[in-house]
Amino acid sequence: MTGDQFPLWAAIAVSVLLVAGSLLMLAGCIGMVRFRSFYQRIHAPTLGTSFGTIFILAGSVVYFTVTQLRPAVHEVLIFVFVSVTTPVTLMLLARAALYRDRIERVQDVPASKDPLDNAEMQTSKKPS
Repeated sequence: MTGDQFPLWAAIAVSVLLVAGSLLMLAGCIGMVRFRSFYQRIHAPTLGTSFGTIFILAGSVVYFTVTQLRPAVHEVLIFVFVSVTTPVTLMLLARAALYRDRIERVQDVPASKDPLDNAEMQTSKKPS
């Protein structure tokens, strides 16, 4: 299918989805730079990546469905991979930072509700 044969409605839909996904990813990048604390910074790129990827993949699905060049299996695999890895990475990074901040006794970090964690924090020495 050439560019002359590509329907206008599909071109508009693909363009809108790609621009929306790109803007969400850009917002995530800007949020990472603008927010002050690590805990605020970690959410912006995670949300931008997740939702931005969904819109970009939807645009790709529309394009390849209309042109019938190939099935949209690649997009589905990318969506599953990003949907699984992004929240897990966020959770692991946040927990590691929270543990570090509790060990270093940072003022704005709440204490753990787990008594074993609190005992470990009290016996550990603050690094110099």
